Amino acid sequence: MRSRQAVTGQYVLKPDPLDPDLSTSVQGIDQNGETVETRVVTEKPLTLFLNRQEVVTMMTIGDHPDLLAVGYLKNQNMLADDDVITEIEHDDDLEVVIVRTQRETDFEEKLKKKVRTSGCAQGTVFGDVMEGFETVSLPKEARLKTSWLYALSKTINTTPSLYLEAGAIHGCVLCKQDNALVYMEDVGRHNAVDKIAGWMVLNDVPAHDKIFYTTGRLTSEMVIKTVMMGIPILVSRSGFTAWGVELARQAGLTLIGRAKGKRFVALAGAERIEFDMDPSQASDEPDKIKRKGSVPAE
Repeated sequence: MRSRQAVTGQYVLKPDPLDPDLSTSVQGIDQNGETVETRVVTEKPLTLFLNRQEVVTMMTIGDHPDLLAVGYLKNQNMLADDDVITEIEHDDDLEVVIVRTQRETDFEEKLKKKVRTSGCAQGTVFGDVMEGFETVSLPKEARLKTSWLYALSKTINTTPSLYLEAGAIHGCVLCKQDNALVYMEDVGRHNAVDKIAGWMVLNDVPAHDKIFYTTGRLTSEMVIKTVMMGIPILVSRSGFTAWGVELARQAGLTLIGRAKGKRFVALAGAERIEFDMDPSQASDEPDKIKRKGSVPAE
């Protein structure tokens, strides 16, 4: 089921904000009592099965169910590196996706130990995922040049997206040096992460030289998922939680937040950063593209 895909240039996959299945137009009234029309994102359930075992029902915008399913299983440590995926079956009418593997799996006990996390849309992480987290060794030789960081911020923040179309959504981007490769969005940032993880698994994409960018907070969940994916650098426009910082330091993850325009703050793994560009030479924060519709999106 795996096929290697080239990862050169800008965006192998990116949002399609005009996809009619991902958002819809809704009419309402504004603060003046006047009729307005705005776009809102869709949200639908997707039940994931691993072979014959029902695993979880996720709320998602509905794009890339195959990537979401594989990435979720990988990040929950339910797919081993040597597992062979034989089939991924998605039934849109039944709102079900089934991942089939050569090896028989039984996760009934594991499923009893799930813990709710701070991710929106009821993100979950299973209790024994931390056992895998503590054994991950991130590459120390990975580097992040500040010139790459400035270029990526500009590229990502000016890319047409569902967020700009309708709001109420999170985005995550897989990057290599100053190239943005895969941009995924979803109502829960953990879903966006999992879709990128699924793409990496199904295309045999290595993680050691990648940078992960998220629009959301740098929480424990975001750190755990990034580390479990083997990516050594995590960047966000948003801020940190204390446990997220603690786990990043424990795992040797480079953690950069509040990355806006010329500014950023690194609270873990600063030894990977190469200051190759004077911040005064970087572009200012680009003007935000206004979202469509008369009502500001959340």
